[in-house]
Amino acid sequence: MSSWVRAVLLLVLGITATAAGACRGGILGRQYEYEEDLYLSLDGSATLVVNTSLPALVALRGIDLDLNPGTRLDLNRIRAAYQSPVTEVTRVSPPWRRAGRRFVQVRMEVPDVRKLTDAGPFSWSRYTLAVERGHHVFEQKVGASAFKRGTLQNVGWNGSEIVAFRLHLPSRILWHNSRDLDTNQPNETKRGNILAWEQHLTDRLDGVPLDIRVELDSQSILYRTLWLFAGAFAAAIAVLGLIIWLTIRKGAREP
Repeated sequence: MSSWVRAVLLLVLGITATAAGACRGGILGRQYEYEEDLYLSLDGSATLVVNTSLPALVALRGIDLDLNPGTRLDLNRIRAAYQSPVTEVTRVSPPWRRAGRRFVQVRMEVPDVRKLTDAGPFSWSRYTLAVERGHHVFEQKVGASAFKRGTLQNVGWNGSEIVAFRLHLPSRILWHNSRDLDTNQPNETKRGNILAWEQHLTDRLDGVPLDIRVELDSQSILYRTLWLFAGAFAAAIAVLGLIIWLTIRKGAREP
């Protein structure tokens, strides 16, 4: 096979792979319209990060924002919406644009995830974290959105937008019900002990329920790692001590 034919074939294969990727979620991967990333600790405390377009924030959570692209965004209004007795907002990012829409990120600390439903933007969910049969079980049941038909003008949505809820977990995952949005097959745990539950934005707007459940080891990965490190260190000290003792004993026997 000549070199130019090989080059053409490689180009065709590359274009095909790119097209397949675009059909699945775009050249840069899936483009999410709304995301909640929950970094959970076994004691119930958590860090929660929300990435969302402004139209999604208005439609899904009913937060009153001016969606005129030329209007300066009031970040204090967003901060006030997320600040509550059960959440401490640590950062609201400057907006960025994608597909003609403005996006923001809100980062907050949550002392007790079980009380998170008391915060307005998360009142659509019910959270539980408990010990069952010797291990921790986390559940989040996401209910209806705040969307009312006819209240949102055309913002450029085309039906392909995705909503995601992710869990960043502190210990070994024993069981979960996360499934791939396209194939409906069980999702694999991503690097960093991350699981994702996804919905089409249209389903989330319609309030199609989403049930999240994961069972995890009651001993954190960090705790186990520290114990393994401590054990290895103790073993190394013991071996070193044995070598020193044998050396001294051997020296004492020599005339």
